[in-house]
Amino acid sequence: MAASKRCNVSSENLTVNDVKTPKIDINGKVDLIIQSKKHANDVFDVLEYLQSEKEKNVVCAIDGCTKLFSTLLERGELYVGKLPKEELLIGGDRSADEKYCMFMRHRYNGCLELLLEHISHESYQIKESALCALMQFASMEGKFPLQDLDWSEHYSFPRELIQAVVERLLSQNEDMALLISRFQEYLDMEDVRYYVMSSVRDNVGRVMDKTKGAVMPIYQNNVFTLLSNINMPSQESELTNYLVKQEAKHEDWKAAKLKEHKRTFERLWLGFLKYKLPSNMYKKVLVILHDSILPHISNPTLMIDFLTAAYDVGGAISLLALNGLFVLIHQHNLDYPDFYKKLYSLLEPSVFHVKYRARFFHLANLFLSSTHLPVYLVAAFAKRLSRLALTAPPAVLLMVLPFICNLIRRHPACRVLIHRPSAADEACDDPYLMEEEDPSQCHALESSLWEIQTLQKHYHPDVATAAMAINKPLSQQEDAISELLELSTYELMERDLKHKQSKTVPLEFDPATQLLQGSGGVGVLGLNFSLE
Repeated sequence: MAASKRCNVSSENLTVNDVKTPKIDINGKVDLIIQSKKHANDVFDVLEYLQSEKEKNVVCAIDGCTKLFSTLLERGELYVGKLPKEELLIGGDRSADEKYCMFMRHRYNGCLELLLEHISHESYQIKESALCALMQFASMEGKFPLQDLDWSEHYSFPRELIQAVVERLLSQNEDMALLISRFQEYLDMEDVRYYVMSSVRDNVGRVMDKTKGAVMPIYQNNVFTLLSNINMPSQESELTNYLVKQEAKHEDWKAAKLKEHKRTFERLWLGFLKYKLPSNMYKKVLVILHDSILPHISNPTLMIDFLTAAYDVGGAISLLALNGLFVLIHQHNLDYPDFYKKLYSLLEPSVFHVKYRARFFHLANLFLSSTHLPVYLVAAFAKRLSRLALTAPPAVLLMVLPFICNLIRRHPACRVLIHRPSAADEACDDPYLMEEEDPSQCHALESSLWEIQTLQKHYHPDVATAAMAINKPLSQQEDAISELLELSTYELMERDLKHKQSKTVPLEFDPATQLLQGSGGVGVLGLNFSLE
C-alpha cells in the first residue's frame, strides 16, 4: 500500500510539473535571451508557443514576448530603418551586432503578425492579451522609433502598427464589440484617438468602395461601435493624455491640435454615413447624433442630407431625426420645407407606444411653442392629438391633455375649438378629416374638441379630472408637462396604490348603536312600514 501511495504522489507531482513547464520554459528562455545574445535562437521556441493550441500557453507566450521585445526596444537592439531581407544577413560585411539587431527585428515583425492574427482568435482572453501587447509595443515604438518617419507631420508615432490593429478590429466576419470596448481605454489618449480616426476613415473608404457600397452589417456595426466609443474633447486644454509624448515641437503636432481632431472626426463620420447603413443602425446613429456628433463637427450643416433622408423614412427613425434637425434649425438656420407637415404626419397611434415617446413630445412642444405659427396649423395638431387620445392609455392621456391645453393657451384664436355652441346643441358630423396629411386641408378650425369632453367620463379618475380643465376658463400659466413625459402605466398604478385618503369618508351623522333600531325604542321597520 505504501509503495502504491508513493507512486500516486509522484505521478501527481509529474502532472503538476507538466502543467507548469510551458510557463517556466517561456520565462526561462526569455531571461536567457535578455541576458546573453548567444541564446538568440531560443526566440524561435518562444514564438512557437504563440501558435500553441492551448490557451494558457499562448497567453504566457504573449506575456513573454511583451517582456522580451520591450526590453530589446529599450536597449536599442532592434534594427532601425528599412529592414533588409533575412537572406541577405548570411553574407555581407555587416558586424555581428548589426546582424543580431536585424535578426531580432525580423523575429519582432513575426511576433507582431502572430499577435495581429490572435485578435481574431476564438478565445477572448487571447484576444485581449494580444491587443494589450500590441498597444504596449506601440508605446515602446513611439519612444524608440524603428522607422524614419515624416517628422514634420507624424513625429514618432507608430502609424502602421495602429493601422494594422484598427484593420483587425474592424472585422468583416466577426462581431468585435467586446474587444472594441476594451480598446476604449486607449481611445482616451489624444494621439491614439487621432490616428485611429484617420485609420478608420481610410479603412471604411477602401472596404466600402471595394464592395460598391453594399450593406455589410457585421463590418458596419464594428465601425459604429468603434466610432461611438470615441469621446471628443471640447477644449484645447483637455488635450493632455498621450501614449507617446513628443519632446520637441509638441505644439506643432497635428495630434495635439483640437482643430485637427475635429476636422478628422468630421471627415470620419461623413465618410461613414454617406454609404447605405443597415436599417437598425440608423436608430443607433440618430440617438447619439445631436449630443455626441454635431457639437464636435466644425460644419454641422453637412449633416443636412443624412438627417432629411432619415426624417423622410417615417416611424421611429423620423422621431429620432427630430433631435438633429432641431439643432440645425435652431442653431444653424436650416430651412426645411414642409417640416410641420411631416411632423403632423408623425402623429399616429403608435407614437404613444414607441420607446422614444418622451423625446418626441419634448421636441414637438418646442417646435409648437412659437406664437407666430398659423392658427390652422396649431388647431390641426390639437385636433389630431384629441382624436388619437380616444384610444390612448391613461399614462399618455395625463400628458397629452395638458399638452393640448397649452397649445390653446399660446394661441387664443384656437379657443373656438372648445367654445363652439353649435357643437353642444345638436349632434352633427365632424368636418375634421383625420386621413388628410396636409394640416391646412384637414378643416380642424371648423371642428371642435368633443373628444376631450368624451374623456371627462373616462374610467380613470385622474384622466377625467384632467379633461374637465376645458370646462373652466384656461389660466394664462401653462401646465408643466416635463414630469409627465416619461410617466408609465406602472408608475401610475404605483402612485394610485400609495395614495392615502387625506380626509375621512362622511358617514351617518348620528352613529347607530343597534341594528335597525331607531330613536325612542321604535324600530326602523315599524317607523317606516306602520299600517296606522
